[in-house]
Amino acid sequence: MQLYALCDRELLRSRGISLELFVQKAKKHSATILQYRNKTDDIATIKNDLIYIRALWDGFLIINDHYELIALCDGVHIGQEDLNTIDTDPIKAIAILKATIGEDKIIGLSTHNAEEIRIANYLDINYIGLGAYRSTSTKSGAKVLGNQLDTIASLSKHPVGAIGGVGLDDVFEYVTYNVIGSGLLLEDEADI
Repeated sequence: MQLYALCDRELLRSRGISLELFVQKAKKHSATILQYRNKTDDIATIKNDLIYIRALWDGFLIINDHYELIALCDGVHIGQEDLNTIDTDPIKAIAILKATIGEDKIIGLSTHNAEEIRIANYLDINYIGLGAYRSTSTKSGAKVLGNQLDTIASLSKHPVGAIGGVGLDDVFEYVTYNVIGSGLLLEDEADI
């Protein structure tokens, strides 16, 4: 199982945790991908954070939603709603996104059920996020899949990242990435 570290800027800020500490923790746990998510700051702040992270992180860097900043990243992760704002036809939406960000960039898509995976199987994307596995404070209202997550993941032709309340020790048969949120990754921050 590979580790995909989810850096939620708002959560880090609320806990007084620096980006540098988060990146150190991701490295300590041998993360291969780091996704930066910031739903509250302006684009200039997000850009500055990405530049700072890139100076510290040499693995894959994914931006959540803000594909206009793709030049600073290796890829973008988008949700179902974001895909629909590009175009209501998901195949067209991904084609537009690929034309915008470039063929060499990674695209990840959030999924929540078997139907969304069925649709994602037709899309020219690199991976899907599937969840939530457990309930989490950062995604209130998310449908919890629990042990069904692995069965649903088996339907995907793309590599799957298990999202939502996933721990470092969780093991799945059909999941490539354990996507660990900022809170869980930093639970033992004193041990750095």
